[in-house]
Amino acid sequence: MKMIIKGRHMEVTPALRAYAEEKIGRVAKILDSMIMSAEVELFAERNPSIENGQVAEVTVYTKGHVIRAKEASPDMYAAIDLVSEKLERQVRKFKTKVFDRHKSVGAMPPVAVMPLETEPGIVKKKALELKPMSAEEAILQLELLGHDFFVFSSAETDDVNVLYRRHDGDYGLIEPK
Repeated sequence: MKMIIKGRHMEVTPALRAYAEEKIGRVAKILDSMIMSAEVELFAERNPSIENGQVAEVTVYTKGHVIRAKEASPDMYAAIDLVSEKLERQVRKFKTKVFDRHKSVGAMPPVAVMPLETEPGIVKKKALELKPMSAEEAILQLELLGHDFFVFSSAETDDVNVLYRRHDGDYGLIEPK
């Protein structure tokens, strides 16, 4: 598995890099050959009023799904511990849902849809390759990414659909006419 560890506006020390590799590597062993790569981003919030200013964010690319976790703490090592625990829970949940139900996982490129910021105009673009999937698979992908919505191609109709999380905890599905 390929693991990239980078710091945003900070230098990643060799000790911090080794610690992150060890912690995230343990989680990667759970899925074995399913993980293609992992990206660890470490950064410190610059706002002094933020108590938990040390942030660790991990994105794991598997064969067919993307799993993301983000945690913050006053200490970077503690943030790495927290994010590895959260990632382990997500990976175990993913493994239970996908492998125990004997679903096949096809090759799908990582898909991440980010909401636009409040500034007028387009500030970020994402290109999506849509893999046909069922609504149940889309719900799993939405949960693994931690987003509020997910764009996918319906396996039944080949139309582009949008799945979103409602305020009551249920899901909504937008289908074209």
